[in-house]
Amino acid sequence: MGTLKLEGRYDRNFNTLCVEEQKTLGRSKVVVIGLGGLGGSVCEMLARIGVGHLTLIDGDIFETSNLNRQLLSQENLIGVSKALSAKERVNAINSEVIVNHIIEYVDESNLYNYIKDADVVMDCLDSIDTRFKLQDAAKKASIPVVSGAIAGVTGQITTIFPEDKGYELIYGEKSRKLSKGVETKTGNMAYCALFVAALQSSESIKILLNRGKLLRNELLIAELWSNTFEIVKLT
Repeated sequence: MGTLKLEGRYDRNFNTLCVEEQKTLGRSKVVVIGLGGLGGSVCEMLARIGVGHLTLIDGDIFETSNLNRQLLSQENLIGVSKALSAKERVNAINSEVIVNHIIEYVDESNLYNYIKDADVVMDCLDSIDTRFKLQDAAKKASIPVVSGAIAGVTGQITTIFPEDKGYELIYGEKSRKLSKGVETKTGNMAYCALFVAALQSSESIKILLNRGKLLRNELLIAELWSNTFEIVKLT
C-alpha cells in the first residue's frame, strides 16, 4: 500500500487494525463472484476497509427487481452491467483500489484463470451447481472460499479451505442435479443481504490477516424474524 492520497482515510480502522495489518490489506487480492445483493455489498465493504486489489465478476445487468435489495442498483442503472457499475462504485469510494471488472458468467472453463492469483474468493452466487464448480477451481488454486447465501430473511455463511469437503456437507453430493437456491421462491430482503454480506466480509478480513475465529467447517445460519442464530458443525 502506497502513500495515502486522502490523509486520514483509514483512521477509523485504527486501533481495531494496526498499521501493518492495514498495509497487508492494501496488498491483498480478493475476487468477488456475483455482484447482486451479496456481492455488491461485499465489494463496497472491502473497498472501504482498504483491500487493495479487487476482481469483480458478473455477466448480468441490473433489472428493476434488483432495486429492493442490491446496494449497487439504481433506477438510472437499469440495463447497465453490474460488473461495470461495481467498478465505478469502488473507484468512487476508494481510488487507491485496483479494480479488474469482468463482464462474464463463470463456469468450469474460466473460473480457475479468474481466481488463481487471489488470496480469497467470495462466493456471492445464486447457483448451487456453480458453487461446486467454484469450489473445484479454488481447490486447484489452493485458495479459500467465503460463501454466503440468502432466502427471505434467512442467511447462511461458511468458509471453505481447499482441503475441506465444503459444499458437499451443506448441499449433498455434487453429482446430484442442483440448480438455483430457495431464494428464487422466497425472495430476499435488503437487510438480510446486507447482514450476510457483512459477515462474509468479516470472514475474508480474518483470513487475510490470519486473525480471529473462522467459520471453517461450520455453517452459521441466521433467521431474522425470530432473531435465531445457530452455528452448525460440518463434519
